[in-house]
Amino acid sequence: MNRQIFKLLAVLAMLSGCGFEENAGDLNTTGNQVDAAVRLALNWYPETEHGGYFAAEVGGHFARQGLAVEIIPGGPGAPQTVIAELAAERIQFAVSSADNVVRARAAGVPVVAVLAALQDSPRCIMVHESAGFQALADLKNVELAISETRSFALWMKQELPLEGVTFVPFNGLVGEFLLKPNFAQQAYVFSEPFIAKEKGGDPQSLMVSEIGFNPYSSVLITTESVIAEQEELVRNVVECCQKGWVDYLRSPDESNRYIQELNEEMSAAALAYGATAMQPLCQPEPGQPFGTMTLQRWEELVNQITELGEISEGTVTAAECFQTRFLVPATELEN
Repeated sequence: MNRQIFKLLAVLAMLSGCGFEENAGDLNTTGNQVDAAVRLALNWYPETEHGGYFAAEVGGHFARQGLAVEIIPGGPGAPQTVIAELAAERIQFAVSSADNVVRARAAGVPVVAVLAALQDSPRCIMVHESAGFQALADLKNVELAISETRSFALWMKQELPLEGVTFVPFNGLVGEFLLKPNFAQQAYVFSEPFIAKEKGGDPQSLMVSEIGFNPYSSVLITTESVIAEQEELVRNVVECCQKGWVDYLRSPDESNRYIQELNEEMSAAALAYGATAMQPLCQPEPGQPFGTMTLQRWEELVNQITELGEISEGTVTAAECFQTRFLVPATELEN
């Protein structure tokens, strides 16, 4: 591991306060001996955006491949922590987003995306329908709760007029939105809008992807060393996750019940809404395998993050950020 990785690990350890416990068994859920114990860390608490990964467990895809997969729930700080855990080789896989992959590689951590469950970003700005905004370019004269240093927020500041917009800290809740008519906030299209509507609000979602910032999301990532040393394992995990996502998008109910057991904050109604809202975001181009990625999209993202000043020019090569060779063709997933 080079000095950059050690530096990143030290910083992230201070931010997260803890790592993951070493605890991987060698039996699958049926009690049968398995060939490989695998640790897959989530970037947040279990919810809809992880549906296909849980469906791979619920549907028995991991077990049939001889894999004992421990899915490790995340929480605050997890988007950074999972990168550090991969670098330290305490886990083999994690769920992240494409922009995090780019920043990690710029910091010297050789992570690689191997499956992109969400082809389009679920990131949106939640506004009041009564405000009459039809697009993000119309956003004006509101308080906007947002994480100002995140890439999507920096892109919005660069690309939009934001006339009369006052930025305030984002706390992850919808309380202020419900109380203030001139208020907007960052959100995921399959999450906060449902909560706001359920509580009597009039949410409308304006997608950040519409202004050109559209990183792949719910991305399965690993490291160059895992790929080099355990290629067959990577192939098997990717195939199982593909099948899990296909199952989830066809019939999410059983997996949603399991997710609800793991995260009681998620209601059955919220999970059902999320699975439906996520459907169009997951669809690849016709004939392409589920979870596919393109060099053009990665090049565009690397250029955008460089343009925003988050990484230095030339520190990241788009082609090194991802691999699609482990994906099962679309025709083999149709059954």
